[in-house]
Amino acid sequence: MKIQDKNAFERQNVFGLGQKNEAFAPYFIGNSYLNPLMKPGESAVFLANVTFEPGCRNNWHIHHAKTGGGQILICTAGEGWYQEEGKDAVSLKPGMVIVIPPQIKHWHGAKSDSWFSHIAVEVPGEETRNEWLEPVDDETYTKLKD
Repeated sequence: MKIQDKNAFERQNVFGLGQKNEAFAPYFIGNSYLNPLMKPGESAVFLANVTFEPGCRNNWHIHHAKTGGGQILICTAGEGWYQEEGKDAVSLKPGMVIVIPPQIKHWHGAKSDSWFSHIAVEVPGEETRNEWLEPVDDETYTKLKD
């Protein structure tokens, strides 16, 4: 369900908005928020709730790993987009799970008319790192339709 009103969204966003995602702001168009769901190092798997305001999306990026690695997105509130390079965008809704293998160029974020939240699961691996690339340009983003 698309949710434009922030207060209505916060009632649906059961894992919480968290703080403005200042550390990664250079890799996003629009504002995102980060709410870690565990302490770093508490487990081999790290979970965080990431929230995107309407129209917010991250840059194209790749999760590199020598072995293992990648990311899993568990969609929890609002509606968003996920796209791998060379493929059509996937419309994201609560309850959907996206498995992103390592070495795949992709982006994800909110639809232009909805807040969106997902739990990001960083898959453990050897020599993991993110490579942040170019922004998703407005022309590409505004062409996306449900």
